[in-house]
Amino acid sequence: MNTTYRNRIYICRVYTPPKVKEGVWILVDRLWPRGIKKEALAFDFWLKDITPSATLRQLFHGNSGERWSEFVDCYIEELNNKGDLINHILEQAECTSITLFYAAKDLKHNHALILQSVLYSWPQKPDKKLLL
Repeated sequence: MNTTYRNRIYICRVYTPPKVKEGVWILVDRLWPRGIKKEALAFDFWLKDITPSATLRQLFHGNSGERWSEFVDCYIEELNNKGDLINHILEQAECTSITLFYAAKDLKHNHALILQSVLYSWPQKPDKKLLL
């Protein structure tokens, strides 16, 4: 595990942002969060391309608990092909904290958790047991 970034990369639901903005805020959802005005969010980046593919998102949507293990494997594989985006986030984390914002309701089964684990362990694959 790459402990350099362990205490600098956080995840947070877009509906419960911190009151004080610290570090770099990155929205990591492909679609804009429902019910939130664009001017109301103080994000530095919206990285749509680091999110799960449309095919993978459809596979997972609505069956989050049942297909979680399969989703974890597939999304990690997709992220392994997005090294430039991973490195972009990690470069930011060298200087400041990073908060990855997502809209999913399920706090235990969402792509931001997987992305955070990949960032922690990059360039190695994360320990899948920690995500199950």
